[in-house]
Amino acid sequence: MENCKAKHYHKAHLCVLASEGNFDEISRLAAKPKFICFNCGRVAHAEKNLCNPMPLNQGD
Repeated sequence: MENCKAKHYHKAHLCVLASEGNFDEISRLAAKPKFICFNCGRVAHAEKNLCNPMPLNQGD
């Protein structure tokens, strides 16, 4: 969590959900990804679900 840019929302980040075994929620949040976490490499549709999000360049 020390490299998390949104610590107030950390409980909803994919890294936390994975540590809790909440894979159904991860599948839902990772559908049609638009962002990738610079820390862990996970992808999500919304940047709010990643610690250090960067936009994915799709369609290049």
